Amino acid sequence: MIITRTPLRISFVGGGSDLPAFYEQERGAVLSTAINKYIYLTVNPKFDHKIRASYSITEIVDKADDLQHELIREALKLLHIEQGIEITSISDIPSGGTGLGSSSSYTVGLLNALYAHRYYMAGAERLAREACNIEIERCGKTIGKQDQYIAAYGGIQYIRFNPDGSVFTDPVLCAPETYETLQQNLILLYTGLTRSADDILVEQSRQVASDDSKRVGTRRLVELADQLYEALGQNDLDAFGEILHNGWMVKRSLASSISNRSIDIWYEKARTAGAIGGKLLGAGGGGFLLLYAPPEKHNDIVRALPDLQWKPFYFSPQGSKVIYVEESGYKP
Repeated sequence: MIITRTPLRISFVGGGSDLPAFYEQERGAVLSTAINKYIYLTVNPKFDHKIRASYSITEIVDKADDLQHELIREALKLLHIEQGIEITSISDIPSGGTGLGSSSSYTVGLLNALYAHRYYMAGAERLAREACNIEIERCGKTIGKQDQYIAAYGGIQYIRFNPDGSVFTDPVLCAPETYETLQQNLILLYTGLTRSADDILVEQSRQVASDDSKRVGTRRLVELADQLYEALGQNDLDAFGEILHNGWMVKRSLASSISNRSIDIWYEKARTAGAIGGKLLGAGGGGFLLLYAPPEKHNDIVRALPDLQWKPFYFSPQGSKVIYVEESGYKP
């Protein structure tokens, strides 16, 4: 049996510049962090040579091509695993529509487990690159590349997306005190709203490709990601909240479905209660609201938003990793 643990993520600024509609023309950049909320994948040989995949439903099929779950199906096909395997998963946060990158974390963690099943330890770059291939190329999802890379690498990363398709991942290097203060100043609140990112990202990609003002807005998000990377490298948190705020103001203008009246009201109440800045995580439309505020303002903010659920978290320094291996004597 193999068990992998793969972190979910929080994206601070730059989201949308990792979409092909933007980075194929000019460089994109995102600053993100992995957090200590995880997806766990187990892979185990199956004695009867069938494939059993258990998620929200359970599938038992004879071969990979028969699977309905497209991520599992394509991962098995990529590694040429056709039968005799059982795959299960659990998550610290309900997957789907929360804005924490769960789909990509699942794909990265699954690949990591399948490689370990094949007696091979895959590196972070390979896991991220192949997860992008599965989600974007094989499954045809209109998504970016940031989630796969932060899930594979972990930590706080400055990720650049180049017109030639390459991705550069640089860790954010700052003093332990800066790291701790940043963590203490962040609040994560669950809105209770879930949404499919696909439609939002399709609209955003279309707008960026056809509307110069949307491309200018996305370019501004890249500039903010660059500024935040430089500030953190200098142990300067003074502008962090304002950069989050400015990024959210730009992002919500890129597609009509990114925000709505309820989200706008919650955000303004948070600002009135002491938040310096914040953003809705993921593509938008629901999920988690991230806020930056001095710790002494946190209780005021939470009281001002009684409909939202406070979810404590910490940064996670590690990306996807194999956390358990039990030899079975089985050889593929």
